[in-house]
Amino acid sequence: MNPYDDIIRLPHRQSARRRMPLYERAAQFAPFAALTGYEALIGEEARLTDNRPIPCSEDAQLINERLNRIIESGEPVAVRLTYFVPDGRKRGGKLIKKEGAARRVDSVLKKLIFTDKSEINTDDIISLDITGEA
Repeated sequence: MNPYDDIIRLPHRQSARRRMPLYERAAQFAPFAALTGYEALIGEEARLTDNRPIPCSEDAQLINERLNRIIESGEPVAVRLTYFVPDGRKRGGKLIKKEGAARRVDSVLKKLIFTDKSEINTDDIISLDITGEA
């Protein structure tokens, strides 16, 4: 004799007022993110960055000579350059090309300052060409 024989065949009671729609009921059992931030971490790790290129001694000397020409000119000079921007989250960064009018070089802060008020760290410059007077 089973202890539940007296109730095993009774109908299941369901409330007519408190019946939950199937959509809401399914939402209770939907999967959840057990590891919050995991997808963002995987996406960040998959993001590609460039290694910082180091100019050879001849290229570094050429960049310094051209920076000195900008200092000596005393007026804006049209330049085309490639510089490295370090990534804020992981090792590496990206190379950016820029054309513009370089207004002056701040040798104390090591910045190349443009007429549009943007600044580039002179240590981050990979190549620099003077294209003419601005």
